[in-house]
Amino acid sequence: MGADTYLKTIEDTIKNGKFKDNWDSLSGFEAPSWYEKAKFGIFIHWGVYSVPAFKSEWYPRNMYIQDSEEYKHHLAVYGEHKDFGYKDFIPMFKAEKFNADEWAALFRQAGAKYIMPVAEHHDGFQMYKSGISPFNAYEMGPKRDLIGEMKEAFEKQDMTFCVSSHRAEHWFFLSHGKKFDSDVKEPLVRGDFYWPSMPEPDHHDLYGSPPNQAYLEDWLIRCCELVDQYQPKVFYFDWWIQTEAFKPYLKKFAAYYYNRAMEWGEEVAINYKHDAYHFGTAVPDIERGQFAELKPYFWQTDTAVAKNSWCYTPNNDYKSSNEIIRDLVDIVSKNGSLLLNVGPKADGSIPDEDKQILLEIGHWLKVNGEAIYDSTFWRIFGEGPTEIEEGQFTDGKSKVFTSEDIRFTVKGSTLFAAILVYPENGVVAIKALKEKSIHFQGIIEEINVLGFDEKPAWERTEEALIIQTRHVQSSAPVVFSIKIN
Repeated sequence: MGADTYLKTIEDTIKNGKFKDNWDSLSGFEAPSWYEKAKFGIFIHWGVYSVPAFKSEWYPRNMYIQDSEEYKHHLAVYGEHKDFGYKDFIPMFKAEKFNADEWAALFRQAGAKYIMPVAEHHDGFQMYKSGISPFNAYEMGPKRDLIGEMKEAFEKQDMTFCVSSHRAEHWFFLSHGKKFDSDVKEPLVRGDFYWPSMPEPDHHDLYGSPPNQAYLEDWLIRCCELVDQYQPKVFYFDWWIQTEAFKPYLKKFAAYYYNRAMEWGEEVAINYKHDAYHFGTAVPDIERGQFAELKPYFWQTDTAVAKNSWCYTPNNDYKSSNEIIRDLVDIVSKNGSLLLNVGPKADGSIPDEDKQILLEIGHWLKVNGEAIYDSTFWRIFGEGPTEIEEGQFTDGKSKVFTSEDIRFTVKGSTLFAAILVYPENGVVAIKALKEKSIHFQGIIEEINVLGFDEKPAWERTEEALIIQTRHVQSSAPVVFSIKIN
């Protein structure tokens, strides 16, 4: 389908559908019930940048910035940029060990309910079969529809298929290669891998260096092609779409996607950052961070198993599984969901470190999942002395939780209290459940410990609900199931 024809299809779909391309109409969006219940998903950063596997997935940009570590590394390992540029990694991206069914089995064991591979990153290489540009995984590199294979495998395992697009930043991502003798050369035309490579703007300038109409239309068509070919249930956008030039196209995409979903009979959502979408028209996402307090609206954190990179590198600085589990519990208690990223190697194998973390999370969820899946928030999210730093890019520093840090979720007549660090003496004091509490004055019928046979002793005092166990020990959070009359 040609660009003009596709644009007309988009306009016709909006004209004939419930959702129009304005904020008033898009405010009719409601977060999908399946999404609010899922709580835990897997993000996948995998692409051509996984071949050099140096520093991070920003290698394609930074390798063209003179005197950067990536630039020096590239010269030392691959030679002059004019002779070996980023495009020359494409034939090396073979995905020869990629098996979507094996990935699906692992993610299912990890307890994930939805899976989100990156369909196109800032580098501009499409991980799927596309009619827009030949620089895609079906025609080059692996010569396979990687996104299509993932969708089929994940849905067979009853996990919801989603995608992300980071295409917007491609406007400037490779532009530094024009500043010296490299393979990034004019003329660049629409459909070229390096097109358009325009000067890099201030990333948070909402008005400066706007993309031109040709680029914005190309961006819109790429997004709609993903929707039509793979019917993802969540469509995630990275930053820079918050700039003024994108606003009309963001509204067109949302109207198109939401109308298409109505045709499919499915509930879908868009993820956004930095107020790119009007509040209430999509689901807000916080990159590598979370909220300090409970929110009345559904939201998502996206973060990675590694602190330093989203893609695989041999030197990834990994978080512990317990660190991630505590964050998951904290996020869910505040009406959020955790999207956790892994970075496969270029050959399609998932590193052992990533696997181990996922399996440990899955083991915990197998025991404690009833406090996470299908749960909702309570009157307060929790209690304890540890303050959560709010906002994006705050999870690089490990949080030091204590046995007084407790998080609540609820399902039906059961209140769950997760003790983020279980005390060695087995004595837990929950102040929110004390006698004559302003938060709870109901009747507690029974208390159990998920995953343990021991029946805890408990009493309510004027200071707290005191729960005592003798044999419960765990380095991961321990969850009490509190039955309320």
